[in-house]
Formats: sequence, C-alpha cells, structure tokens
Amino acid sequence: MTALTLSTAGAATLRADAIVVGVAKGAKGPTVAPGAEAVDKAYDGKLASVLESLGATGAEGEATKLPAPSGLKVPIVIAVGLGTVPEKDEAYGAETLRRAAGVGARTLSGAKKAAFALPLEGAEDIEAVAEGALLGAYAFTVYRGTEKSAKSAGDKGDGGVKQPLGEVTLLGAKPRDKAHKAAVERAISLTEEINRARDLINTPPNDLYPETFAAIATAAGKEHGVKVQVTDEKALVKGGYGGLLGVGQGSEHGPRLVRLEYTHAKAKKTIALVGKGITYDSGGISLKPPGHNETMKCDMSGAAAVLAAVVSAARLGLQVNVTGWLALAENMPSGTATRPGDVLRMYSGKTVEVLNTDAEGRLVLADAITRASEEKPDAIVDVATLTGAMVVALGNRTFGIMSNDEAFRTSLHEIAEEVGEASWPMPLPTELRKGMDSPTADIANMGERMGGGLVAGLFLKEFVGEGITWAHLDIAGPAFHEGAPYGYTPKGGTGSSIRTLVRLAERTAAGDLG
Repeated sequence: MTALTLSTAGAATLRADAIVVGVAKGAKGPTVAPGAEAVDKAYDGKLASVLESLGATGAEGEATKLPAPSGLKVPIVIAVGLGTVPEKDEAYGAETLRRAAGVGARTLSGAKKAAFALPLEGAEDIEAVAEGALLGAYAFTVYRGTEKSAKSAGDKGDGGVKQPLGEVTLLGAKPRDKAHKAAVERAISLTEEINRARDLINTPPNDLYPETFAAIATAAGKEHGVKVQVTDEKALVKGGYGGLLGVGQGSEHGPRLVRLEYTHAKAKKTIALVGKGITYDSGGISLKPPGHNETMKCDMSGAAAVLAAVVSAARLGLQVNVTGWLALAENMPSGTATRPGDVLRMYSGKTVEVLNTDAEGRLVLADAITRASEEKPDAIVDVATLTGAMVVALGNRTFGIMSNDEAFRTSLHEIAEEVGEASWPMPLPTELRKGMDSPTADIANMGERMGGGLVAGLFLKEFVGEGITWAHLDIAGPAFHEGAPYGYTPKGGTGSSIRTLVRLAERTAAGDLG
C-alpha cells in the first residue's frame, strides 16, 4: 500500500521525484489551480502558458509532464486536469479532486515519492485527494514473474510492470490538525479495504474459490475485530440452503455462507449487507458463449464489496451494527451440476424452477437474504454483479438501485452520488412478476427477457423478510473495468459500491436514515 503523509512544507523546498499540480480550463486557456502558486512562481508565473504550448487544456483526465525549473527541488512537474474553472466563490468538487489525484498517482507509477499540491480548502478536500491518490496508485502485481524469471527477461524483478507510487505527500495539509488527521485516517482505512476487494476480484479462480475466500474473510475479521462464522457444505445441507447448494453442486469446490458481524455498544440500528460471491461463473449447464467466460472471476465482486464495507465499519469504529453475508459458490458444468428444469427447495422453503443455470446469482442471494432476514435488521442491502441487462440499461460505469422502499432507494442514490459513485434508481414493475410463474414450482429463476435486471430484482424481493426495508445494487457494469484506466479506476476489479455502503453505515450511525 502506498504510504501517505501530510506536510506544510513549501512546494519549492520539498524533495521528491515529482510534484503534482492542478490545471483547469479557463475562458482564455489553461489556468493554474490554487495550491500550485509556488510552482507557478518557479516558472516566473508562466506555467499556464508553458502548459498551453504543450497542448494542455485542463480537461479532466489530462496529465501533462514537464521538466521542473531550477527553483524547485523536484525534477518533474505533473499537471493534472481539473475541468472547467468553478464559478466565483465555488470550490472544486470532491470527485473532481479524487479523480485528478488518481490520474497523478497513476502517471507516477514506479516513482518512490511524489508531492501533491492540489486545491485544498478543508478536510473534505484532503480526504478526496488522499482517496484518489491511494486508489490511483493501486496495482495488482501478485502474479507477475518471480525475481529469477524477471532477471532472465532483463527487467528489475517486477515482471516488466512498474510498482505503484511509493509515497504520497499532501502539501497544504496540517499533520497536527485533528480534522486533517481524521480525514486522512478515514481515507487510508477505506482505500486499504477497497484495494483488498480489488485484489480479491483480480485473483484467478484457481486460487480463489469458496473455501479460500472464506479463509481470507476469517483472517480479515480476526485482524480488525469482526466476528466471522463460516457455514460449510455439510452444514448447508443440514440447514436446507438449496440455492447455494444447487449452484455449487457442479464444482469440486463446495459452497460456503460466511457471516460477518461488527457491533458497537452504543449502536441503535443494524444493517445487513449481502454479497453475491460466485468465485467463477461458467454459466453451469447453460454455458456462457465464447468471449464471456474470461472475466467471470469477477462475479464475486458483491461479496468482496460486503467484506470491505463491514471491515471498514469496524476500522472506523462506527456507532452502528453491521452484519455481512457472503454467499459463496462456484458455478461449473459437470455430471453433478444443476440442470435446466430442476427444482430447488430454498432455505426459505420456497421452491424454484431453474430455467437457466446462468441465472445463479439470484439463487445464492435468495438463501442469504432469507437468512439475514431472520435476524430482523433495520435494513438489508444486497450487492451483486447480477445481470447483463443492467449493463445494457446503464452502461459500464453506473450501477442500478432497486428497493421495496422508495425513500430508501432515493437515499442510497443520494449517498452514491455524494461519494462519487455513479448510480441510478430503477423500478420494480409488478407486471413483470407474472413472467416468473412456474407450472411446477413456487417461482422460476427467469422471467421476461426485456427488463431482465428488474426481473432479477423482483425475484430477490420474494425472499426479503416481511416488514424489512431492502435494496438491491446491481453492479454488473462498474464492478470490473476492461478498458484503459481512468481517474482512480484501474483496469480489472474496481471496488464498486464500497464507498456507498460505508457512507450508508455512517449515515445510519448518525441517525440520518430514520
């Protein structure tokens, strides 16, 4: 993990490999943003014109590298775009700063230390820049070549891939200011857990399967004071968890249900988080077509998000009780796999006709939601890479929110926007429920093709305990990024929805959700 420090040192005196400054789009060209005054002075007040001559505009996502003048003790200046200059008396938004810091950190991969001189008007800005830098510096290098193989290839032992930026120093942030320190401590705790989730999502499925995922969750819980209970395959059979068992029965790696528990002595509310944890999804007997299997190690992103959120709540000491449920299974085709047409008896007692074994996430979630409902939490939120239909509807960067409570859905949408995660409220049209009627069982796991993401939400709603507020986050789009990195978002696992879940826990602790 990249180290992070605060410093009141001047930009002209700090020694580092580079300094990151902000540049915005002004009416007459690029404008140097606040925080970079000393750097601009070193260029005799001509930094903006130098950047313009190099083609910089100040647009978001832009990074311009230029040699530092003799007045600075760093060899390189990185100017990152902040977008349009804010209106008078307005500040740069937290997400703008977060993304710009991420661009700076990514640009400086391989460097040992960099100073960030971005606009900081208070603790919120400090936290945003810290988050962006620490998330942007992420790299998954666990499976890169060993030192021996790397040397034979002529590189430095990292398999040809640069290591993350080693240290970030935030200029203009005061190390002894309580609010500044608290902002950085929160950013570090949160980003460490987001990056843990990213690691899990990126881990190959031959190493990450239900048993090993459960072991990782157990170790994380032990480290941070979270109670962990693992229900293994034998206990799942005894308990009648037909959804988890039906999905997992085609694999040699048996399913698991992991319960995480963080409690606070003064907590007045309890929220339950349920995560889909399909460690690999082949589609089962309803095998996925070529081109759709290669990234299916990411189908446990919901469970990774729940683990990260519960551990974050514990690390932050939030005054709320949080339980997490990781519904873990591997969906494989074999002689023992569930067939289309089979009927499963779920943990709730309901029977489900399986029309498509590739609609497996809703089956494991249904068991976990029923089990979570038994404890009567104040709210349940499930998180899942559930449907391709949601990606068709909202694209690759936005997750959908469904709920049995309109006010709760609205609150979650507001929270997601507040923390910088793109989301959109989606309906649960009652007329789509009829499409899941089965002549054989209580319900089928498939309904109408059109509106498939909403159908999946309606299926899950059937398993929520009576009177419990519930929401469903379909993160199929943003959970795994296959394109070029942008902002603080890397290629591969992203950690989508974790910041939303943690902010939900914070708001619940503060009594802001009723």
